Amino acid sequence: MPDNGRLSKPVEKRVSVSVFKNVIVYRIEPAWSQTLAEAEEGLGKQRFVPCGPSQEKSAGWVEPRGEANGPLVESIDGQWLVEYMIESKQVPGSVVRRKLDERCANIEATTGRKPGKKEKKELKEDITLELLPMAFTRSARVAVWIDKAENRLVINSGNASRADEVVTSLVKSLDGFAVALINTQIEPAAAMANWLLTQEPPAGFTIDRECELKASDDSKAVVRYAKHPLDIDEVKQHITDGKRPTRLALTWDDRVSFELTHGLLIRKITFLEGTGDGAAGGKKEDNYDADVAIATGELGQLVPALLDALGGEAAFSAAPPDDTVKPAAGAAPAAPTTTTPADAAEEEDAPF
Repeated sequence: MPDNGRLSKPVEKRVSVSVFKNVIVYRIEPAWSQTLAEAEEGLGKQRFVPCGPSQEKSAGWVEPRGEANGPLVESIDGQWLVEYMIESKQVPGSVVRRKLDERCANIEATTGRKPGKKEKKELKEDITLELLPMAFTRSARVAVWIDKAENRLVINSGNASRADEVVTSLVKSLDGFAVALINTQIEPAAAMANWLLTQEPPAGFTIDRECELKASDDSKAVVRYAKHPLDIDEVKQHITDGKRPTRLALTWDDRVSFELTHGLLIRKITFLEGTGDGAAGGKKEDNYDADVAIATGELGQLVPALLDALGGEAAFSAAPPDDTVKPAAGAAPAAPTTTTPADAAEEEDAPF
């Protein structure tokens, strides 16, 4: 295990795992107690159906393994995996505007009047519906992990609105299902500021070589470090001057590298060599099980360790106790964490 205060060395070898790259973590209401069969039935009522010719968007649950008519809920080593599919069509705005201008010009030429605002809106809607059948379809799959034993929900998305959509569908599909975003006793930005100022990350963690600092004043100044040592006076001075860390690259136990954000989003997750030893692998049919075993096994340990490093979980609406945060000299003052990942909307999941 790495010593506190050391910068982690670049690690070249990684384990290729296709699930859970950017995650948002929720706490599941402990009273929820559906069985696997009940969950399968509930999700089946909102099974994904592709977009119709004139339909802009369709979403629903699909088979996690990608096998037609397979189960919608996979249970691997007691961990439940489900997957949400979002399909959309979008007509380029430039095409719609060109068609709209042509029709407005034709109306003016034939009637001598210019279409009003309401009529233009109706024309635009008509044009969009006419062009939708010819529009390209784009889709995205969102992996979802339900850890019933720990009452934890993990959504593989860095987009807050998309994660909200997935949660809403889960609540509609599963009777009694309710979640809340995890709130910590220490605000992530305050904790990251302390770690950078003191170069003493929490036990088991090392500070890597990427960071973003943002000013909280009207200047909104941003300083980014990439592949750069962070144990320098310049970084400390930025924090002392009032800039707050919004992203910090860390490695846990020499097993998982990731980027922590001020909104408690865990980004750019990379599983390092040595993780997943003993997991199923080698055969094509085992790849999904191996990926899930590695991701859930490692994140199942990383998430609690990270929450402990942030003072543990707080009640959904509670503010941290006064003595929870003890910032080093010059650190930004701590504040209660928000109940939404404020930075999550910055990360768009392909292809949207």
